[in-house]
Amino acid sequence: MRIAILEDDLALAGYVEKSLLASGNSCAIFADGQNLLHQMHRETFDMLILDWNVPGMSGLQILDWMRENLDSRPPSLMLTSRSAEEDIVAGLSAGADDYVIKPVSSAVLLARVAAVARRAYPTATNPVETFGPFRFDSRAETIELLGEAVAVTAKEFALATLLFRNMNRALSRAYLLEAIWGVRPNLPTRTLDAHISNVRTKLNLRPANGFKLSPIYSYGYRLEALT
Repeated sequence: MRIAILEDDLALAGYVEKSLLASGNSCAIFADGQNLLHQMHRETFDMLILDWNVPGMSGLQILDWMRENLDSRPPSLMLTSRSAEEDIVAGLSAGADDYVIKPVSSAVLLARVAAVARRAYPTATNPVETFGPFRFDSRAETIELLGEAVAVTAKEFALATLLFRNMNRALSRAYLLEAIWGVRPNLPTRTLDAHISNVRTKLNLRPANGFKLSPIYSYGYRLEALT
């Protein structure tokens, strides 16, 4: 997962980042809430870990902003030293998916992050997933449309799967490149656009067929279900 960490204590932020990286995540650290908010207009994060008292914009204010402005909000975990009952209630009421009080061990933090992720992103137990007229087989890496096989490459299959699993969610270019080609891939800028075009054409993702795969200016792409 791509996880944003809002924490102005750089030593603690580094500790959290080290724990998350060791479990296979990628991280971005922000010491100021306004900087995180600015980056959220440009990047996609799978989860936010938010301190309450930080410069610029508090973790609680970030939660309030997401609730008011985002149709699809990433799950969030409050990680703060504020332990009063009213603070815990306020954080959860504002939209936090979990509330963890500092200090916390790496093992407990990772367990809490994993629990939030399981609720937000359930893992498919069946290798075959169906999205409307589409049938995805993750073992064979094949796609069928109305029972007819669609010829796709491995990267096109991975990209299409990611888009369908994140239906109606805006995904940044950096997020897509990292998820499909690896962390900070060194690829021509048109590589993603070419694969998006191939997926759109091969799967016939047109409004007339109930789906719309659209670019988002200066951000990325979104696959929408129109029915």
